[in-house]
Amino acid sequence: MLIKRDDGFIHPNSSEITSQAVYRDRRRLIQLMAGGAAGAALATWASRDALAQVTRPNKLAALAGAKSAVPGAVTMDKVTDYKDASSYNNFYEFGTDKADPAKNAHTLKTTPWVVEVDGLVKKPAKYQLEDLIKLSAQEERIYRLRCVEGWSMVIPWVGYSLSHLIQKVEPLGNAKYVEFISQADPKTMPFVGSRVLDWPYVEALRMDEAMNPLTLLTFGMYGEVLPNQNGAPVRLVVPWKYGFKSGKSLVRIRFTDREPKTAWNKAAANEYGFYSNVNPDVDHPRWSQATERRIGEDGLFAKKRKTLMFNGYEAQVGQLYAGMDLKKNF
Repeated sequence: MLIKRDDGFIHPNSSEITSQAVYRDRRRLIQLMAGGAAGAALATWASRDALAQVTRPNKLAALAGAKSAVPGAVTMDKVTDYKDASSYNNFYEFGTDKADPAKNAHTLKTTPWVVEVDGLVKKPAKYQLEDLIKLSAQEERIYRLRCVEGWSMVIPWVGYSLSHLIQKVEPLGNAKYVEFISQADPKTMPFVGSRVLDWPYVEALRMDEAMNPLTLLTFGMYGEVLPNQNGAPVRLVVPWKYGFKSGKSLVRIRFTDREPKTAWNKAAANEYGFYSNVNPDVDHPRWSQATERRIGEDGLFAKKRKTLMFNGYEAQVGQLYAGMDLKKNF
């Protein structure tokens, strides 16, 4: 399926956002992602983008897409402007204001990068970023998905289903949860060590959630390598949950038989449950979650949208929670 680019969003030059050195490094990684069995799709994205920088310097070329692994998962809602998606973020390692990550994340060093996969698995391993990208080359996709953190965006993510990595490492029968641990380097992440959270940032999913095809291991967005402030060089995307469940800048994935203690659940268990599914019927203690604000539609008279159960992905993930009290297990 081709994902049409008919929404007219404006993409700034990468050189306007990052230094030339980082920009060139990202182009190298895009070329790497274009290698192997997925070359036809990813090379097309890279070459069209490069051409666009010459012929239409403020536009991103149309992205070649592939059929989603999950029927009905890819939304055709208008894509959020790249500028908004890359400048309005929660990434507390770089500051607590939503503008802080874009200002401060240039200090993050993303090469070399290693992700350790261990715990209750038959084949623990340490993956260089390049090897992790190539791991499921035939399954690389652009997923145009809704994302919610109290506001919402529609972002074309580049990655593949986490299930491919899980199958590669062969979890043991008693592995019930998957824990995701983010980088916590005070030298390159200036707010690590602050009292806001217990570092490193930790998130986790139940095994069946992690195996759902919509749970993505993600390396890029808008046809480019992830900006630092969006979780470079590799992050999780779990689109039916609130955004803090999608851990950024991952360095370790651990399989365990016990429910892990996650960062925000430890910080405020009454506000942030383990599941954190998008649910309009469960209010945050300090505000309603029945409506949401779509970034780019926040004018003075813009109406809020009704929040959709599981962020609109109920058909794909609702069965994971059959029989559960989702107000109790929030």
